[in-house]
Amino acid sequence: MRLKASVFHVLLAALLATALCQPRMLAADDSTALPRPLTNVHAHNDYEHKHPLFDALNCGFCSVEADINLVDGKLLVAHSRAAVKPDRTLQSLYLDPLRARVKQYHGRVYPDGPPVWLLIDFKNSPTEMYPVLRKILVDYADILTTWENGQMKQGAVTAILTGDHPDEQLVGSEKIRYAAIDGKLDALLRNPPSDLVPWMSSQWSLSFKWRGEGPMPDDEVPKLHEIVEKAHKQGRLVRFWAAPDKLLSWKTQRDAGVDLINTDDLKGVQEFLNSQ
Repeated sequence: MRLKASVFHVLLAALLATALCQPRMLAADDSTALPRPLTNVHAHNDYEHKHPLFDALNCGFCSVEADINLVDGKLLVAHSRAAVKPDRTLQSLYLDPLRARVKQYHGRVYPDGPPVWLLIDFKNSPTEMYPVLRKILVDYADILTTWENGQMKQGAVTAILTGDHPDEQLVGSEKIRYAAIDGKLDALLRNPPSDLVPWMSSQWSLSFKWRGEGPMPDDEVPKLHEIVEKAHKQGRLVRFWAAPDKLLSWKTQRDAGVDLINTDDLKGVQEFLNSQ
């Protein structure tokens, strides 16, 4: 009898743990169960989590990243072409669930919450991929931020193109635009229009040697603040990818004003920010 009871409890615990990790669509009046939206974190390579998009949303993230590959006319989400699966499209993993959330919460991804960023990382030729992506984004114009004749219409989701993205001039010349561009560190020197390049992302090691062990060196702290301040003066958000993904680094970046803390540790960053 004790053995049966023990097996029952083990199975029950396993079922509960599985249920807690499943994607959730809450009733329209059940917003109290949702996490606090976190606007200054970014789910790096979000698609590699067990439940793409939903794990991030269940932690309150307002920025997620999807790498795309053009395969047989479809945009498949994976870090490389070798890892693609035919059912993991940009629409099925991100755009369709986001549209469902926006419909559920009357125009927002979180009830009365801030807009959400969808960072789309090009892994193939932008010349071939961008027309396919743009056609898809047109189909989701009802939830996306758009720009027409220089005027922005804020949507529930703002698409940002990164990686081997198309040329700024090409995207910026469109009469109706459905995405903006993620600039690199040199954007601070070129100073392109902030509505076209609202982000500035850079690899951490290009600017800093510190790896999150002990305090950040005194000679590197001013450089971090300088980058953030210059980007903010130009109206851009700042993100560093491949930065140390640990508590001291999160705190250092937050204190310096980094807008989007890049992380793979969704729960860890959520707990850190909610404890502040």
